[in-house]
Amino acid sequence: MRVTFVHADGKGRTEAEAEPGSILLDVAQAYLMPLEGTCEGQMACSTCHVIVAKEDFERLPPATEMEEDMLDLAAGVRRTSRLACQILLTEAMDGLTVCIPGESRNMQGPR
Repeated sequence: MRVTFVHADGKGRTEAEAEPGSILLDVAQAYLMPLEGTCEGQMACSTCHVIVAKEDFERLPPATEMEEDMLDLAAGVRRTSRLACQILLTEAMDGLTVCIPGESRNMQGPR
């Protein structure tokens, strides 16, 4: 299946291939997207915040209350914001497009 990451500058795009059952954060990191994922998917941070394209947002299961609470701590949150660590990709999500927020900072990446 295909996932498109729109870079934080809004100009670049990365087309990624993923297997159904993959976690979006893992796919993003495999394609060197600047999503830190400090808590390693334990929902104790918001460093994997992404903005899902409006046309794709309804294809995702609703966020849990805990995820919503973590999103309250993220910079640049939008109505279609989600935590990449909480998106389990399914075949129904093929063609998903997500934007890396301009406010994202990957402290583990190259300096």
